[in-house]
Amino acid sequence: MTFYPDERFAIFIDGANFYSTVKALDFDIDYKRLLAFFAAKGRLVKAYYYTAVRESDDFSPLKPLLDWLDYNGFHVVTKPAKTHTDRDGRTRTKGNMDIEIALAMVELAPHVDHMVLFSGDGDFRALLEAVQKRGVRVTVVSSMEISPPMLADELRRQADHFIDIDDLEREVGRPKSAPEPRRPRESEDFGYE
Repeated sequence: MTFYPDERFAIFIDGANFYSTVKALDFDIDYKRLLAFFAAKGRLVKAYYYTAVRESDDFSPLKPLLDWLDYNGFHVVTKPAKTHTDRDGRTRTKGNMDIEIALAMVELAPHVDHMVLFSGDGDFRALLEAVQKRGVRVTVVSSMEISPPMLADELRRQADHFIDIDDLEREVGRPKSAPEPRRPRESEDFGYE
């Protein structure tokens, strides 16, 4: 991982993509530890977290996380998720934040030396190229340990550096609680099926 103590950098987390990646790896992110880990690497200018939220939900399970992030050093960017019914009658929810992430990265490019993008979305390849042309180094954080991979090869190749989030589980993962011991079924207790 190449960071320089004097370099100014920013973090951009594609919430939905990053969440899916760490869930597939079977661990949770401790965002306080993640922020502290990266802040120790240089001069952190800003940390963004992007996600779409369903406004129709009276209570979103995402709300406590977003509130916590907002109060603890992240700039949270949300927009309403859109719900539609496809041709087969299935309800689909869509909440793509690619444009919001791209605009923020391009706007911030003159003010930082390095950007860290937490996403494996190949749609960001051209964005990386654009900010690199402005002299900004880009690190992509995702994973190649998932099958099928959630990291687009073209994004990994465009990045100046790649960090596999699986390699950072110790530093930024939330400790797992011990699984409850399995209770024997009644039939096992009495020796019959």
